Amino acid sequence: MQRLVFVVDDDDRVRLSSARLLQSAGYDVRDFASGEAFLQHALPQTPTCLILDMKMPNSSGFDVVDALAQRGEVIPVIVLTGHGSIPMTVRAMKAGVREFLTKPVAPESLLAAVEEALVFDQQSHDTRRELAALAVRYRSLTPRERDIFLHAAGGLLTKQIAAELGISEITVKVHKRKVMEKMHAKSVADLGRSAERLHIASSGLR
Repeated sequence: MQRLVFVVDDDDRVRLSSARLLQSAGYDVRDFASGEAFLQHALPQTPTCLILDMKMPNSSGFDVVDALAQRGEVIPVIVLTGHGSIPMTVRAMKAGVREFLTKPVAPESLLAAVEEALVFDQQSHDTRRELAALAVRYRSLTPRERDIFLHAAGGLLTKQIAAELGISEITVKVHKRKVMEKMHAKSVADLGRSAERLHIASSGLR
């Protein structure tokens, strides 16, 4: 699978040196001399991370991070700057930056940070895909099946669900079996975990 690293730095020497190092380590690299140029590039649906300089003309590193957040785009960010400070580091971490490195950075430190960021992004992609599939399965339930799902996920027994909904226990069992099949659940506990992951235990997903 392609693993892509973006490098954004207005210092040509640093940017190209970082790009060569990453390419020699087997990563696919795209480099940009400004935050504006990077933001015009669509993020791929593959493991990706961003090495970002903080001090740049026009758009700073924080401007780039803010723009990504406003667009709802999630990518692990590694800050690489020659102008680090404690306030900047604190602000970067609060903004969700994964790693804060200062220039000149040791090659092994940069490569280690990139590998960790890419592994994290792969896991995030996997989680988002799983949640999306789970949401699709939930939306395939009929209104009655959703009622059964929520009550069963909440720990109610068949008899209790029947009393709550005013239907027979046999009807509950039939619907519950369909719910289990559609949600790919092997047990009621699986339904509970699905409800927790979808955050629908109390409010429901529409």
